[in-house]
Amino acid sequence: MSTAILNSVAFPKLGLEFEFDPVAFSIGDIHVAWYGILIAAGILLAMVFAMTQCKKFGIIADKLMNAALGGVIGGIIGARAYYVIFTWDQYKDDLSSIFKTWEGGMAIYGGLIGGLAVGLLVAKISKIRIRPALDIASMGFLIGQSIGRWGNFINVEAFGSNTDLPWGMTSPSITAYLQEHAAELSSLGVNIDITAPVHPCFLYESLWCALGFLLLFLYRKHRKFDGEIFLMYSVWYGAGRFVIEGLRTDSLTIGTIRVSQLLAGLVVVAGVILWLVITSRIRTRHDPEYLKLYVNTDAWVKEQADYAAKMEKSSKKSGKKDMGEAQSHTTENGVEVVDLGNFSGEETVVEPEDDGTIVAGEKTEEKSPDSDTEEQK
Repeated sequence: MSTAILNSVAFPKLGLEFEFDPVAFSIGDIHVAWYGILIAAGILLAMVFAMTQCKKFGIIADKLMNAALGGVIGGIIGARAYYVIFTWDQYKDDLSSIFKTWEGGMAIYGGLIGGLAVGLLVAKISKIRIRPALDIASMGFLIGQSIGRWGNFINVEAFGSNTDLPWGMTSPSITAYLQEHAAELSSLGVNIDITAPVHPCFLYESLWCALGFLLLFLYRKHRKFDGEIFLMYSVWYGAGRFVIEGLRTDSLTIGTIRVSQLLAGLVVVAGVILWLVITSRIRTRHDPEYLKLYVNTDAWVKEQADYAAKMEKSSKKSGKKDMGEAQSHTTENGVEVVDLGNFSGEETVVEPEDDGTIVAGEKTEEKSPDSDTEEQK
């Protein structure tokens, strides 16, 4: 008999109802949640996309992979830490629950901060050009965010206040949450009818990120300077998040301030100012070399050549080592040669035992019967 706790969501005006188990499958006592699978799928697709763009932005793919892996680790830690910090009362009496990420509770902005911090550190160590790397990463972020938001749908999270729009959604989980937090929402100026449909904010953000990816992908060939795609991402996502966060009923807050909405607004303002300043300087300098895209420079050509030479040298070194091992036991003209060069720097030659076999071309002395008789005496 199944003991799974099913989540249910309905879109009354569309006549749609869904019921699903948040656990995708189990192996013994280990439960793999759809939430984690969707986030992992978003990360994987983002990394695959990033690898396809490396040469177009002047990045060595192997180096970027190192930074991406570091960014993933930092992003997961940052997303969870951000959420836990602003909902500390929920975890302070049960610290072990901090690690139960499959139950939800990952903040996108925390993930971006953590991912960028660790990713940029690894990029610095790997000597990767930071600004073109940020351009690639920002498009990858939008892929991951667009897919990952559906994990909120599975967990019935990231919903908003009441709406009369055709896609308003309802759920027993939403009703229970709104009833429990009615007083807090009222302090934010949000009056809720717990039985009425609410905004599917997860869907808004997923679609906004998907559209943003498409636009930035189309614009990438027209970028004026390295880092421009990243600034555009910051403004695009920040603007969407500012509006969507204002609809949500589960925002992380400090007093009556929605933390992510405030951060989104600051990011938008900073991004617009930086973009205006940089593009203005490019226009007024009249210098084609000023902030020239790295992928169009001689330095990128040299970096590729140096890296190719390094890989070829490493490959030859590895090949010689393999050949040395394969030739450690050889024979030459019937003589076994054992290579002990790794031990003494010399070769030891082992002569074959004389078994009476006559080798072609070898001279032999014939003994007369008299000499045999003489020896026997």
